[in-house]
Amino acid sequence: MKRGILVVVVLLSVVGVAWAKGGYDGFGYNYQARLFNAVADGVDRNLDGTVSGDPTYANDHLNMKWSRAWDDAKFHGGGWTADAWCTNHWNGRVPGGSGEVWHYKIIWVGPELETSPLWRPGGYSIWGQFEVISSHGTVPDPMMHIWETHGLPSGLGG
Repeated sequence: MKRGILVVVVLLSVVGVAWAKGGYDGFGYNYQARLFNAVADGVDRNLDGTVSGDPTYANDHLNMKWSRAWDDAKFHGGGWTADAWCTNHWNGRVPGGSGEVWHYKIIWVGPELETSPLWRPGGYSIWGQFEVISSHGTVPDPMMHIWETHGLPSGLGG
């Protein structure tokens, strides 16, 4: 029985070390899994109580996911393609948070933006080459749900 426990402990230790090498960094990024999952303060890779200098959303919880095509283009010098997308889920209903909750779907459409063949009716442009195809959330005081945009089709990928 003791040897079985030792094997499990050693195996869990090895798995834990392997996960740590490929897991989340101190800011909340897990580049191997293409995820960010942490307090939004770390999204700008600067733990200073702000998000790019603004404290409004720093305590909100942020979960981001991005596609392999997004990862290849943004972090590995690959070309941008119709398969490049990311999602953001902001949860400000946490202690010290903004009180807002937002969901975003963002796709690459190229510098042509609205005239790109990848553009989807109903979205809006962001960051010069991207389209937000879904943006909705809730705000407090008064509590209401807002649909900012809903591009059609609203699925991810080319």
